[in-house]
Amino acid sequence: MTLLRLSPTALARCRFAISPFVETLGALITLHRPSPQPWLAAWHAAHQDAYRAWLARDPVASGLLPLVAATKWLPDFVTVPPRGGMRTRLADELADVAAHPDAQVRASVADSVAASWQPQDVGWLSADGLGPRVAEVFRSGWELFVEPDWPRRRAVLERDVMHRAGLLAVYGWKQTVESMRDRPIWVGESAIRFSDKDIPDRWIGDEGLIFVPRTTGGGWWTCERPPRFALVYPARGTATPASESASMAALLGAGRARVVRELAHPATSSQLAQALSVSLGTVSSHLAVLRAAGVVTRARAGRHVVYRLTERGEQLVALWSAQ
Repeated sequence: MTLLRLSPTALARCRFAISPFVETLGALITLHRPSPQPWLAAWHAAHQDAYRAWLARDPVASGLLPLVAATKWLPDFVTVPPRGGMRTRLADELADVAAHPDAQVRASVADSVAASWQPQDVGWLSADGLGPRVAEVFRSGWELFVEPDWPRRRAVLERDVMHRAGLLAVYGWKQTVESMRDRPIWVGESAIRFSDKDIPDRWIGDEGLIFVPRTTGGGWWTCERPPRFALVYPARGTATPASESASMAALLGAGRARVVRELAHPATSSQLAQALSVSLGTVSSHLAVLRAAGVVTRARAGRHVVYRLTERGEQLVALWSAQ
């Protein structure tokens, strides 16, 4: 069993971050694997031709991405903890990747190949300037497959952080961390069970642990550059457009039905506008009607106004979901 052991100071300094690089890595892994999670199947299918064509054009991409999609040990140069918190910039993350010297890239790939469940082609490692070339792969992957719907993805990530922050305020870090998985993971007073593998524990010092959500499902991974450590986990909700039943749309109108469906996870009006790809004015109009009907309610959380379904709204969704 592998533990992330947190010092008393680390517990007080744990925090959240949003990472465009982590989101890109998760998206590219999802595109490379043949069987995505059901809620990502349509997005996966829509991008397969473009992804395979892009992969064929770039020898570094065609060597690296099959590896990261089929290993239990991600290379160090793609697991650098984000430094900018909720405002982390992709350019800064790519600079961290590009700074890795060739020898370090090759050594890290060797570790990942040893932990891969498929044979790997490492011929791409014979090139020079590997760090910058890897960074270029992820810049291109971002532009092609993540940036076009980044506002929707970011809205999901922000809503997840908002949800975890609420748990933290009420229950503390133990409940917050355990909500990220479907089985207990908190050990003792100050340790997180990261893996059942027999590898050395990680000791999280005064820098604390950074929690990074992503919209792609599946397991989680760590990003490590001591003294900074990050834990990447799947966010609640998906970055795919909300769908609604025909009967719900007929009763509420298509726009308001989408808002109700999206509010399965509480959100601000700005987050709803981003997730649904509509204007803030349109969302505000729908919310006003839904509030008047007793379907949604709102409450202030710091500087934000958060909307959520009322009991009546949840009953409506449950009824339509059962059809």
